[in-house]
Amino acid sequence: MADEAGLLGRADELRRVTGLLADLPERGAALILRGDAGIGKSALLSRATEVAGKSGVRVLSTTGVEAESHLDFAGLHQLLSPVLDLVEELAGPLRTAILTAFGLAAAAPPDLFLIALASLGLLAEAAARQPVLVVVDDAHWLDPASAAALTFLARRVAAEPIAVLLAARDAGDVPVAPDVPELRLTALEPWAAQALLHARAPGLPAPARAAILAAAQGNPLALVELPAVAGALDPAGPWLPLTARLEQAFSARLDDLPPTAVSVLRVAALNDGDVLAETLAAAGLLERRPADRPTDRLGNHPVDPDALQPAIQARLVTVDGTRIRFRHPLIRSAIHHRISGVQRLAVHNALATVLADQPERRLWHRARGSAGPDERIALDLQAAAARARQRGAVAGAVHTLEMAARLSTDPARRVERLLSAAVLATEIGRRTEVDRLLDLIGPAEISTVQQARTAWVRGRFDNHLAGSVDGAWGLVSYARQALGQGEPDLTLDLLHAVGLVCAWSEPGPGLRRSAVETARRVPVDAGDPRLLLVLAYLDPVECAAEVAAALTTRAMSAEGDATAATPASRTTSATGDTTAATPATRTTSGAGDATAAWTLATAANAVGEHRLCLSFIAPALTRLRDQGRLGLLTRALAVQGRSAANLADLGVAVPAAEETIRLAREISVPPVEALGWAEHAQIAALRGRFDEFEESAAQAELLATPLRAAAALATVQHARGLAALATGRYTDAVGHLLRIFADADPAGNMLRCWDAVGDLAEAAFRGAEQDRVRDAMDRMEAVSERVPTAALRVGLGYARALLAADDEVEDRLRALLATDLGGWPFVRARAQLVYGERLRRTRRRAESRLMLRTARDTFDALGTVPWGERARQELRAAGESSGVRSPAALDRLTPQELQIAQLAAVGLTNREIGQRLYVSHRTVSTHLHRIFPKLGVVSRAGLQAALDRQDAGVHPR
Repeated sequence: MADEAGLLGRADELRRVTGLLADLPERGAALILRGDAGIGKSALLSRATEVAGKSGVRVLSTTGVEAESHLDFAGLHQLLSPVLDLVEELAGPLRTAILTAFGLAAAAPPDLFLIALASLGLLAEAAARQPVLVVVDDAHWLDPASAAALTFLARRVAAEPIAVLLAARDAGDVPVAPDVPELRLTALEPWAAQALLHARAPGLPAPARAAILAAAQGNPLALVELPAVAGALDPAGPWLPLTARLEQAFSARLDDLPPTAVSVLRVAALNDGDVLAETLAAAGLLERRPADRPTDRLGNHPVDPDALQPAIQARLVTVDGTRIRFRHPLIRSAIHHRISGVQRLAVHNALATVLADQPERRLWHRARGSAGPDERIALDLQAAAARARQRGAVAGAVHTLEMAARLSTDPARRVERLLSAAVLATEIGRRTEVDRLLDLIGPAEISTVQQARTAWVRGRFDNHLAGSVDGAWGLVSYARQALGQGEPDLTLDLLHAVGLVCAWSEPGPGLRRSAVETARRVPVDAGDPRLLLVLAYLDPVECAAEVAAALTTRAMSAEGDATAATPASRTTSATGDTTAATPATRTTSGAGDATAAWTLATAANAVGEHRLCLSFIAPALTRLRDQGRLGLLTRALAVQGRSAANLADLGVAVPAAEETIRLAREISVPPVEALGWAEHAQIAALRGRFDEFEESAAQAELLATPLRAAAALATVQHARGLAALATGRYTDAVGHLLRIFADADPAGNMLRCWDAVGDLAEAAFRGAEQDRVRDAMDRMEAVSERVPTAALRVGLGYARALLAADDEVEDRLRALLATDLGGWPFVRARAQLVYGERLRRTRRRAESRLMLRTARDTFDALGTVPWGERARQELRAAGESSGVRSPAALDRLTPQELQIAQLAAVGLTNREIGQRLYVSHRTVSTHLHRIFPKLGVVSRAGLQAALDRQDAGVHPR
């Protein structure tokens, strides 16, 4: 309750809520209030609204309504309507996205996250003029699209003068935001419950007071409402949950109302709007009226508004001008339970008649009012789902397609609609909903293609890792069937799923060969990005040469396009749509298309062509950011992070790994999050940040182990090997790294062997354990005859030099350094370090100093601190002191600050940076003001020079 008494016993909670307002405008924050119905969430929101009004804070609010939860973006539209006049302040893509979502513009379907970013932008524009409090009550009944958008922006208001308060019943009813704090409201203390009851019902007899206190269980709403039915409470009666008792208390009041008032309440309870006139008109259709009764513009005989007076006096509803609202959602729920099935159909059909000029709402009531399957309505619903998808309301489209399936008269169309709904549900990360929709298909006979699609959809959330090798064989079988049915796109989707199993784990050569044979029969161009990725995943050993050749041809043909050809600059080191579990783009265009560019980059990554990968991924990331496709963007970042980490391009790798983790958690893709943590561990080991390394490695293993995600586990072992190598624990390093080369080990993974072969050789070389790694090296030598790709070529070249006979090591190192290692500075510097060490130990100090100095400067520029320190030690032993390494930008800035500095340095505006990083432009401005003093500059004009200078990393002693 919102009055003073209703806040008895809530002093701590009130301080927590109003504390958000006290921090404005210096910083923003969000808080989710959770608790049972009637526990006092609305009272706290009301008090916060009151405090905000007195403090000069603008309040924007919205309330979830169960009957309106099918109306796409209804809650978000209600919230933002007062500030839509600021929409022209937004960047073009954001402006188009939000207007399209609200049906105010027609454009290509916007991604939900782009709509959410536009919402944040609108709020930020409003907050620039006056601090803003966002109040969302009954968030558990918001339409799913609005709920997702509000959860997104709640995570991103810290740098804005915006406070966000959301109230919801429990964690299962509203999207969970792991990094948004929650405040759970519990029952009032006995003293507060007694005081509240006395304040609201001072004359109650002692027995009734005791019965109500026992029944209310400290719930404020119950303490206010149960006194009205105190005489009906039987302490010895059957036990009922408190919510049921409250509903009974509200329901009992209906018995004393006139039939017409009850009829109006039934309509209001089932109506998905609160306009009084339409409720009265629909109620009029349910009532028998004299022919001379006045009619409205539709020819209906609406009920007189005075008929509602008894319901108002019974404190069931309020009427505010043209709106009718229930005083509490439990009242609506109580009336719901009192409506029989026949009455329900009648009410929905009456509303459908009244809403003749609102086709979307009318269709929903027609569907609800149908007494059985109706293919005409099902077809209309299918078309409505397409329109919802066009507005970016994927969750609404899922719900509408499910309703269409329920009303389908044709079994095949029913299955197709359920499958389509399930596919869309994967786009928004609804795993349980996908499983439920597919389960609805039931045992009915479905086509071969539909069976294949079902198998494909079921595994998309975990990249098909939860399934066994038998499951992967089943996907190959389905792929062959789909191919025979003339479905090349579905065939490639299924083979991509098999490829993920092969890339993340080791299913055996038989499966790989069978899948590759099927892939080669798909009637697409040999250079189709989808086919290249499938082949790279399925068998990177046998297919690496042809994939690498095709990718090189692609890159060369794109050289005229500076964006596509430029190797990954640091300005793209930031961040997909969960449809990214498949490369299912229906285009074979080059890097100019975001999905095709991502597909080419991922194929290059899979076969160890890391420089090619970074050249393809750069434009893909830019476009995916502009389109707001977080699922695909997240996977693209993981790909970028792996390639950059293996090239020791830490300015790219650090923010990529950090954002992979954050976004993968946000869109619920555990395998990709595990890979992000593993990459973060590898990067931390390279930087010598061993506490971070341990935490990241542990988190990666926690996520990857139950999924049997060998790719992530192998990356963790690579990180452990690097950390041991960096700290002189060479025997440990060999042990960790050998696990990657063992097929039977959970961390065994061929693709990661190519990345780790040089590290394994160095650990064996420094620890005098060459014999221990001989078998692994022989295996890699055999593989290299079929795999000409860069990672293995460079890594094995380094390994050969270190594991050669002692009198051949220097010759091998000189030969390696004479090759083109321009894209592999870390490997080159390590070879120089080893060579310099040997020169010093054989008393060729002058030569050694030149080699060691060059290696040190490279390590310092890269930020690979442990290797730089080793080079310094060797230089000291050779008679030369080194300058003190000055902390580089990589060390001075957080990952997000580094991203912002890089983007600002190449001339992007704050708005452009904000759109790319999914924050408001004011958040970017706040970060820049922190970045400038850290880098020793006073404006963005000096950023590029500062970044270049910081990367040099050395100041004289």
